[in-house]
Amino acid sequence: MPTDRLTAVPADVLAAIAEATGPVVKTEPVGSGFNSEIAARFHTETGTVFVKGLRADHPRVWTQQREAEINPHVRGIAPRLLWRLETAGWDLLGFEAVDGRHADYAPESADVPAVATLLRRLGQVPCPDLPLKTMPDRMAAYSDTPELFAGEALLHTDWHNTNVLIQNDGGALLVDWAWASQGARWIDPALWVLWLIAGGHTAVQAELWASALPAWDEAPRAAVDAFAQASARLWQEIAGADPDPWTQRMEAAAETWASHRGGSAR
Repeated sequence: MPTDRLTAVPADVLAAIAEATGPVVKTEPVGSGFNSEIAARFHTETGTVFVKGLRADHPRVWTQQREAEINPHVRGIAPRLLWRLETAGWDLLGFEAVDGRHADYAPESADVPAVATLLRRLGQVPCPDLPLKTMPDRMAAYSDTPELFAGEALLHTDWHNTNVLIQNDGGALLVDWAWASQGARWIDPALWVLWLIAGGHTAVQAELWASALPAWDEAPRAAVDAFAQASARLWQEIAGADPDPWTQRMEAAAETWASHRGGSAR
């Protein structure tokens, strides 16, 4: 987030944040992230709170509600939500601040085992009774057999490395639950495979990491093949005719995985 982003926040909204956190002595904008108009650490005399927010009329303001709803169900694998404010035309979430860095998905990275552990823990979390999107619905436009992606598991679905925080003790936490969904338990490991390939792993190396997860052992081969092909079509659409370097890298990773699984988006 650009440093000047906070200057666009009305003074009464900043005052409401200070009322929730205590007097603010320093504000530290956070540069990464795609889904928030406000993303900053608010430092007080007693601690630090990470605040993310959108205007109430923003097209993605529903993501604030989703994060607020899901947070009580993912304690221990995600930072704790401390409060939610809907004030002066803004929707704000205050999370416990976590000291950590974004995960590194390179083949030699020591973060990869920590992310595998995080995935294993997520696989043990029951899916809450919330109106989550389902993976068959989300992937219906990209697959002839989206029913293969159905299931009862809680899924995060966005394994961008910036959504995984590696703490000082080496443990990992998962942030940004806006796209939480319900589907087959193997889908999060499958999506992680894509990001590992984008991070420099071969398809074989990436799937070897996924194979260490119980959910992967349950995955029907035909379903994973279909999901790889659907993912390649999805990223081809996202990239479009003139992709930026980030989407181009993901499109290439998805095509690599689809080819490895015996299919293609082409």
